[in-house]
Amino acid sequence: MQASRVLNLNPYKPGEQPKDRVYIKLNANENPYPPSPEVTKAIIHSLKESSMKLALYPDPNSTDLRKAIANLLNATGGHLCRTTFDSCGNPMPALQDKLPFEITSDMIFAGNGSDEVLSFVFYSFFEGDRPLIQPEHTYSFYPVYAGYYDIPLIKVPLKKDFSLDLEKMVQEANLYNSSMIFANPNAPSSIYLSRQEIREMLKVAPKNRVHVVDEAYGDFGGESCLPLLSEFNNLVIVRTFSKSLSFAGMRLGYAVSNPELIKTLFCVKDSFNHFPVDYLAQVAAKAACKDVAYYVNTAKMICKERDLFAKFLQEKGWNVLPSATNFIFTYKKGINGKAAYEYIKSKGILVRRFDIPGIEEYLRITIGNHEQMEELRKIFQDLESR
Repeated sequence: MQASRVLNLNPYKPGEQPKDRVYIKLNANENPYPPSPEVTKAIIHSLKESSMKLALYPDPNSTDLRKAIANLLNATGGHLCRTTFDSCGNPMPALQDKLPFEITSDMIFAGNGSDEVLSFVFYSFFEGDRPLIQPEHTYSFYPVYAGYYDIPLIKVPLKKDFSLDLEKMVQEANLYNSSMIFANPNAPSSIYLSRQEIREMLKVAPKNRVHVVDEAYGDFGGESCLPLLSEFNNLVIVRTFSKSLSFAGMRLGYAVSNPELIKTLFCVKDSFNHFPVDYLAQVAAKAACKDVAYYVNTAKMICKERDLFAKFLQEKGWNVLPSATNFIFTYKKGINGKAAYEYIKSKGILVRRFDIPGIEEYLRITIGNHEQMEELRKIFQDLESR
């Protein structure tokens, strides 16, 4: 009874969501800290003031939210971990993150999680008559959307060190006059490309095609490509509230680009769902954008725990790829990845393993709070002594 096109879909498989017991979840790159207390206050205040708002449609264009996101990006340069504060408590981006222009609300598109934003991006800018270029190992939702919209894919193998092969990606893009999409920092490898590397890449990529950089993990390391928006009008940057802003359960993502490409996304959105971001999500996100200090602190704590845990594993002989994210990607020669995953799970902690040739021996470990990482250290100690 289903439409024939459904037969060709290959749905996304998220990290395990346990129901049989309580686990420490370090398998979905969620933030181990709750949203800012200001977020909770804003939601409660809004409901007390006018619960009738829940009976009315929200602002379809997320007007005030988009202004708040623009203000957050201008204040941090898209990198929470390097943000500091002046004597008056005002946030200041690090010199390398300072934007050469002001991001305005007409450069922002907000959606119901970055996955929905990516869906609109795929529909808006990628054609079915030419392949989309992506790394072989990257965010696994890209092939899902490519299948959903019947867009052919070319997957370019990573280099031996798991970094992106930029030369080969651009070569393929120019051969087919195609768009490129990749995460930076990349997932699941956790490695990032410098802004200059991406600048050089875009200089020689097709100018008449839109290229997408997914910065879901941009606040935890590396360099944001936001400054490149002043140089390339065919660049779209996708970001999310789920990771650094503790919104995985609230669902909010956004795209940043030149106003003309943002208008295209609105056209697609209004042809699919006129009201994607609900009222409470908009209230909560505006409050989150204002409490920069809270999120700078949590991001820095995550990065500190990441570096400490990476050092712990390296001292035990594990290979840990250099991470600019809120997770690490690791393996150890002589230790079976599946067996290690199952053992860690049996001890009450979930990590992520991909049953994909080339990375099947690796574990992707989300960075939790200090107590959670201490528990994981104990399990790794036991794993080593088995």
